Amino acid sequence: MKIDTDNKKSIRKVFGKTLADLGELNEKIVVMDADLACSTQTKMFGDKFPDRFFNSGIAEQDMIATAAGLASEGKIPFVASFAMFVTGRTYDQIRNAVCYPNFNVKIIGTHGGITVGEDGATHQALEDISLMRSIPNMSVIVPADCRECEEVIKYASLHAGPMYIRIARTSVPDIYDSHYHFDFKKADVLTEGVDVSVFTNGETLAEVLIAAEELKKDNISVEVINVPVIKPLDTETVVNSAKKTNLVITVENHSVIGGLGSAICEALSEKYPTKVCRIGINDEFGQSGSAEDLLEYYGLNSAGLAKRIKTIYNKLK
Repeated sequence: MKIDTDNKKSIRKVFGKTLADLGELNEKIVVMDADLACSTQTKMFGDKFPDRFFNSGIAEQDMIATAAGLASEGKIPFVASFAMFVTGRTYDQIRNAVCYPNFNVKIIGTHGGITVGEDGATHQALEDISLMRSIPNMSVIVPADCRECEEVIKYASLHAGPMYIRIARTSVPDIYDSHYHFDFKKADVLTEGVDVSVFTNGETLAEVLIAAEELKKDNISVEVINVPVIKPLDTETVVNSAKKTNLVITVENHSVIGGLGSAICEALSEKYPTKVCRIGINDEFGQSGSAEDLLEYYGLNSAGLAKRIKTIYNKLK
């Protein structure tokens, strides 16, 4: 599968535009932000519907609690901030005010992972998915490109229940075209292979697809599976691919603890014990640098992934 890396688009802008478009269709949608409306792109909704947009200031805990109150009155709150702040700083409010009563609050964490870049370790959420997937009633979704992001936000507006949606800071290349339809219940096998199954999502999906093309030169057939929904996990697709290749690798812009890799390992340990290698951030904090440099440093760009997947394959197959 060919990826045009010269034509990248802002996934945050698509999020903002989609939200503003949905505001015209459903007056129950309200949007809240923690003084980062320009960065998260919720400003698009705020400009269009100022009476349904609330800037809580740098008071994320109050923002989540207020969103829960709005949801209790039938509104559909979309709450946005940097992933680090909207999950870590607000964990208690999300757990007890949103998920315990199972309120219809959509939490959008932008600027997830090391690709936040120069803002450094304090702003690079590497634990957000782990935090959110551990809470009962919470769904966790990580779209990979602009089209998938658009579909995910539309889905969230139509289906009840708490959702955490993680969106990258960086611009991303197109993977899907206008015909793509997001399926909450299914992972998506993008390229079929017989030697190794690679599960990923978000902005690392493009890097994995490029790496898979490169590995064809070494006669390594990689099955690439996009897993936008980490919770609830599509265990059936995971197991079917593992049965085919008997070697699984997970790739994520997140800690290897508690994220996609952990979810895959948990599923396979119960359903089909398989050799699994997790590629991500290895129980450490990030650091300041450009997104490109950090992806290279942590071995999450296409060149680094091709090398690591080849090494794992040669060692374990």
